[in-house]
Formats: sequence, C-alpha cells, structure tokens
Amino acid sequence: MSDIKRPRGGLGRGLGALLGDIARDDSPADNTSGPPPGVRLIPVSAIAPHPEQPRRHFDEDALNELAASIAERGIIQPIVVRPHGHNYQIVAGERRWRAAQRARLHEVPVVVRDYTDTETLQIALVENIQRQDLNAIEEAEAYSRLLDEFGHTQEVLAKTVHKSRSHVANLLRLLDLPKPVQARVVDGTLSMGHARAIIGAPDAEALAEQVVSKGLSVRQTEKLAQNAKPASARKPRREPVEGTVTSAGDADVAALERQLGDLLGVKVRITFGAAGGAVTIDYSTLDQLDMICQRLSGEPI
Repeated sequence: MSDIKRPRGGLGRGLGALLGDIARDDSPADNTSGPPPGVRLIPVSAIAPHPEQPRRHFDEDALNELAASIAERGIIQPIVVRPHGHNYQIVAGERRWRAAQRARLHEVPVVVRDYTDTETLQIALVENIQRQDLNAIEEAEAYSRLLDEFGHTQEVLAKTVHKSRSHVANLLRLLDLPKPVQARVVDGTLSMGHARAIIGAPDAEALAEQVVSKGLSVRQTEKLAQNAKPASARKPRREPVEGTVTSAGDADVAALERQLGDLLGVKVRITFGAAGGAVTIDYSTLDQLDMICQRLSGEPI
C-alpha cells in the first residue's frame, strides 16, 4: 500500500491536467476508421463501477436524457478505466456508462490507465466537483476520505479541487449533522446553506423539519437555530454601521455572502451603500478563475 501514500506528481492539478494526457496517447490506432489513437472499444459488460465512487445519487431523469442523446449521437467523451482483474473498473465517467446501458450499447469507447487507488479517487472527485455532479454530503464524504485515508491537508485538497479552504472546511462540518438531516441534503429538500445554519444547534432534526415544512430561507433558518441555542451561547447582535455596509454590520449581507460562496466554492464579499455596492469574488489560481467564469456563464466544464 506504499503507492497510496506517494501519489504521482500529476495530482494536485485540475481535471484537465489529470486527464490531459489522454489526447496525447502515443498508442497507434488499429485502423483509420476506428476510434481515435489511445481510445479503444470495450464491451459494456466488461466494465464495473468503482465501489468508492464519491457520487452515490444519480438523477433518473438526467440519466434518461443522457441515454437518449447517446442513442442518437453515441458517446463523445471516452470513459476512463483502469485494469481490474480480467476486466476494467471505472475511474471517470460512470454516469456515461450507466446511460450507455440504458441506450442498449454493446460497446463503449474507453481510455485505459493504470491509476492507483489514490489517483482513482481524486480524479473521480475532481471530475464530479468541477461538473457540480456531487451533492454537498457526497462531496464532504469524499473530502473526509481523502483527508483521513490518504493524508492530505485541507489546503492541498482545496487546491486540487479549485475551491477555497473555508469551503472545504464548511463542507466537512456537514458530516457532524445527524444522518436524517444529511439525508435531506442528499435528496435536495435541504440546501447546504440551510444545513450549515443548524450545525451545532440543539435537536437539529426538529429544526430541519421546521425549515422544510415552513419553507424558510437560509437567513430565517439561521435565526431559528440561534434562538434554539441557550442564551449563554448566542452571539450578540452587531449594529449596522453607517455608510457602506459589509457582512460585519449586516447579518443578511453575511448570509448572502455565504450562499454565494457555497455556490461558487470560493470566498465572496459584498459591500453596499446608498450609491450602490460591489461583489468581490476571491480566487487563488487561474484554474479556479476559469471554473468560476464557467459557473457564472453556465458554460459546460
């Protein structure tokens, strides 16, 4: 297991860097009419999903839409697999593999790579996160495993997935919630912002039930959780400052900063006053900036 503790130098980069060598594979093509160099066709039945895939929930409607597209146009992006016994195990692309089965394809295009357990998990994590395919609990569980089993620090992990360290830390805190509350985050009835607001509050399950049944906003949820705490544990209310308002002087502004930060995965600051204001989005790398721009524009990643 020594290879798990010493991942290759490619780790810690973005998904494009992790998988970028696929297009430069020097394996010769079998014929000019077949798949591109480095890509081969493998029977769907010879491929199995990775049991530790970070993503656990697959939207049925989205899978059916993808299956219809694959049935009409085929699989455009190859599935990345690694040798596993006499067959292959998915590294990246389980959603495409599932959709291909629904489209009744017998073979799928793949790229075979000999990745270690650490590399496999990190690539699956980065691919899903950059495509926003994981719910908050799945993402938090994947982070936790990378930290606990593979010795990563939060700082290194944040750079790998192009998120802020505070975003990683906030997600990990979700795992402190009771399992029934986590289940609400997984099924989408409770957002990450709502879940964060009730962390550490007494009887978080009852609070989550109130939030869902009453359709409370994140700010209302924060007030509810604050009032549920003993008086000695409540934070004193800070009075708004005159002129330009920041999150230090307005709880609603702070809540909005957190919501935008959760959406983008980076630190967001908001200031405003009588003449207008500004929204500042912090980033630390060009890859992180590129991810932010794509999420704001709605372009595919």
